[in-house]
Amino acid sequence: MKLILDSSAFNDLQAAFTAEIVTRIKIKLQEAGIEPDQLEDLTAGIALSIAGVIDDLAEIEADGVEVHPYLTFRTDDETLVHWGENAYTYEQVYGAMRKLFHSAR
Repeated sequence: MKLILDSSAFNDLQAAFTAEIVTRIKIKLQEAGIEPDQLEDLTAGIALSIAGVIDDLAEIEADGVEVHPYLTFRTDDETLVHWGENAYTYEQVYGAMRKLFHSAR
């Protein structure tokens, strides 16, 4: 498998990935009966928490071993695209939230 540094492709894929996470959180909260006036804040809080883990902003340890995620995207059976650094999904949550909660208004 090839690992390719492509910041443009990574950015596009990461934006789609982040938007999908935010959308699925919102859907699950709606299915759980969360009131509409709480939905946006809860969706953002959960999404930002998950993004912090993906972006390696949270300290994770398992059995004395530090865990450091590194996000890549498979673009075909033989290629992984990466950014060269930690992901920045945390920053993309805000754009995804804006589109999901404010674009239809």
